[in-house]
Amino acid sequence: MSKIKTSFFCQNCGTQYAKWQGQCNACKEWNTIVEELIQKEEKKAWKPTSETTKASKPLKIKEIDATAELRLNTEDGELNRVLGGGIVPGSMILLGGEPGIGKSTLLLQISLQLPYKTLYVSGEESQKQIKMRAERINPNSDSCYILTETKTQNIFRQIQEIEPEIVIIDSIQTLHTDYIESTAGSISQIRECTAELIKFAKETNVPVLLIGHITKDGTIAGPKILEHMVDTVLQFEGDRNHVYRILRALKNRFGSTAELGIYEMQGSGLREVSNPSEILISHREEELSGTAIASTLEGMRPLMIEIQALVSTAVYGTPQRSTTGYNAKRLNMILAVLEKRAGFRLGTKDVFLNVTGGISVDDPAIDLAVVGAILSSNEDIAIGKDVCFAGEVGLSGEIRPVNRVEQRIQEAEKLGFSTIYVSKYNKISLKNTAIKVVLVSKIEEIVGELFG
Repeated sequence: MSKIKTSFFCQNCGTQYAKWQGQCNACKEWNTIVEELIQKEEKKAWKPTSETTKASKPLKIKEIDATAELRLNTEDGELNRVLGGGIVPGSMILLGGEPGIGKSTLLLQISLQLPYKTLYVSGEESQKQIKMRAERINPNSDSCYILTETKTQNIFRQIQEIEPEIVIIDSIQTLHTDYIESTAGSISQIRECTAELIKFAKETNVPVLLIGHITKDGTIAGPKILEHMVDTVLQFEGDRNHVYRILRALKNRFGSTAELGIYEMQGSGLREVSNPSEILISHREEELSGTAIASTLEGMRPLMIEIQALVSTAVYGTPQRSTTGYNAKRLNMILAVLEKRAGFRLGTKDVFLNVTGGISVDDPAIDLAVVGAILSSNEDIAIGKDVCFAGEVGLSGEIRPVNRVEQRIQEAEKLGFSTIYVSKYNKISLKNTAIKVVLVSKIEEIVGELFG
């Protein structure tokens, strides 16, 4: 009987060690190194055909034909936008998210509506369970095959028989391979199974979509190298107590990482939200103080979001500064500018700020709306429902220009706003617009315009 070989791996970064030690030398984390069984003998995972075993030859870059690399349309406008126009053939896409957020529902829905032959591999549910969910989404699909299997060698055997155009794996943590003797979900198993799938995808030009579990810290479970191996990392997020879900790209080799996709969870699946402003702006009849509408951009998409602020006298000695969806340090900076340049005494008051809709915004163009919401709450004077803002606030109190301001103005006009405040230094060439564009250069002008 041959001796079983073991090795030690860091669960955080995947670094291999010959013996156990308390701290990982690579990522400096403590108590993350665990012992795992390693491979016993060489076994074939993906058996390529004669077409894929041809030796690769170097080509001059101008000789490479890229016209045939057309993206696959997923029939889902939001996913297409986030991916940069569709799925690139031969790419590896990793989708992460919290348990119960809707990862499996999203990819099952996509596999049922794709016009391509799709193999949906599940290691977590039986075929009957998946059929029950498919009945609610699209029970008449005739191009989707369901396979319940966790061993990669059996999966590749079925792939050779069916020859699908897209493969979906739910989830990578449930797979195991004969290469590695450790249990499914371990560092070495995740890494080896992903490597086998990448080899298959690149040799056959078939895209593979993986679902990945996340840890309590919000990172994808497994070694960090997993995210480096794949081409695209998508994050599916949202509050399980609300119906809206947000899809964003954390890494994308074939497109932008600034795009955003929004879905609404319904009984029949996930509905694409083509106009995100409908969920980001509350519909109210009466005017309330402490709210302001900002025009922001997520990638190429303009959004109108509502900023809510509450300014009240500090009951306890130290004033509180609390934000949701906005950078707390930037809020402190804006409060300091208001106190220094505009004369508002906010140092002894509690300030709470919230971006509605459950999204986080990094666009500095919402600074002007933050100022408007804070001053509106402080003065207890409501800002008109048809007024919006797009401008960055500088440390000297000046209103700085923002990029693609004309696109923001057109979006505000389309949604029925009558007035938008922008920086005086923005170059605007729009003519004959129904919306009134107010140009301001300093924070004192905003105070005068809004509150007289």
